[in-house]
Amino acid sequence: MQEEHDALTRNNTWSLVPPESAPNIVGCKWVFRTKFKPDGTVERLKARLVAKGFHQRPGLDYIETFSPVVKPASLRLILSLATSHNWCLRQLDINNAFLQGTLTEDVYMSQPPGFTDSSFPHHVCKLNKAIYGLRQASRAWYNELKSFLFSTGFKPTISDPSLFVHTSTSSPIYILFYVDDIIITGPNPSKVSSFITSLATRFSLKDLGNLSYFHGVEVLPHSNGLFLSQAKYILDLLHRANMSDCKSASTPSTTSPHPTTDGTPLANPTDYRSLVGGLQYLSLTRPDVAFSVNKLSQFMHRPTVNHWTALKRLLRYLHGSIHLGIFLRRNSPLQLHAFTDADWAGDKKTYRSTTGYVVYLGSNPIAWSSKRQSTLARSSTEVEFRAVASTTTEVQWIVSLLSELGFKSIVTPTIFCDNLSAIHYSANPIFHSRMKHLALDFHFVREKVQEGTIRVTHNKGADQLADALTKPFLKHRHHDLISKIGLVSRSSILREHIKL
Repeated sequence: MQEEHDALTRNNTWSLVPPESAPNIVGCKWVFRTKFKPDGTVERLKARLVAKGFHQRPGLDYIETFSPVVKPASLRLILSLATSHNWCLRQLDINNAFLQGTLTEDVYMSQPPGFTDSSFPHHVCKLNKAIYGLRQASRAWYNELKSFLFSTGFKPTISDPSLFVHTSTSSPIYILFYVDDIIITGPNPSKVSSFITSLATRFSLKDLGNLSYFHGVEVLPHSNGLFLSQAKYILDLLHRANMSDCKSASTPSTTSPHPTTDGTPLANPTDYRSLVGGLQYLSLTRPDVAFSVNKLSQFMHRPTVNHWTALKRLLRYLHGSIHLGIFLRRNSPLQLHAFTDADWAGDKKTYRSTTGYVVYLGSNPIAWSSKRQSTLARSSTEVEFRAVASTTTEVQWIVSLLSELGFKSIVTPTIFCDNLSAIHYSANPIFHSRMKHLALDFHFVREKVQEGTIRVTHNKGADQLADALTKPFLKHRHHDLISKIGLVSRSSILREHIKL
């Protein structure tokens, strides 16, 4: 606590003023946290002063609060490019990141508990810099870092504002950050190190060396690529659910109809909502659970006992597959292709359909989604075509991002679909009257096909990798789908030589 208070004082975070000048006073409190290493051992004990942001008033204490963070697909894309081209991957942690942001609004906070100034016991703190807990703290920090990067020649990509590129020299540098955690990569290690030195002169930071653990994702370098796993994160989820010693399940969900809104409501749905929220972040490295998490997320407002049972089934599956993760292979070709599928009227309560797709850069999975469609579909062609349109949007975004990073593929991105009618509609110059309600999707996809920016082609249903994101997969297809999607076991990686 004393170290934190001293850091705040050195940073000139606040000035003491009489309380009469404060139209609104925000409270504060101390928050204590134990930080762990990837293997679960204690790294350090941490105390942090946090403002009670719920005391703030919109328009008075804050105006804009949104701050972008790196998109999961951008993270996987950069890691895939770095692995394929054998770039160095460095990780930084900014000390007291939010304290670096300069506030543009007048915010007044009570003095920290236990550290009241004896000379001015009734004064309040007029904040000069942002502090953790303020609604605009993350935005202020983002603007501060962005200003510094601008001054050193970096520019944010249009596709992802949390990904910055420095391409003024022959050796580009790529920076992506998630709040105060930063990943830096590039083909020239000396230039990367030089920039880290200049960054350290502006911000207090910890150089964590080669990338190994980033926001709950363990990164294991391998002679053949990079292995991404969230094993420790899964252990934490199981511990929160008191299921650390549960019996494992072979699949994420049963093949029987998924629970609907019918059933006895949970007396206290807080645990359900907390666990499902945690599972959404697990989709960062586990596309095999995307469908089940999507289904469970649809009942956050009124979960029932049946939903709790389905959630426990998913956790039991994670218990048995805790060491699965995605493997980004080295020497993967710079070629985009995607698999898209849809489950027509799969929800027997609302008869809505589910769209699923997986996008690959070479052999590396970099983007996937499982999402319920917003409208009813009157035919399997319609639901499959909407899935193709959603996949086309994602592929076009990735193509745009690759172009901004300086990479262009000479091969047209291919979208594999197992519905022949949807494929014919994507290239047919005649607009059918029965597809009027699909006008926007129709013209969008057909335009991209005619331009030659994408290609939609047919594949057999048995080879459709997006099946795992649109419906529960059967036990006998489990291992086949897992391996085809790109998931491997950590034990198989550790059996081979690991570069440490």
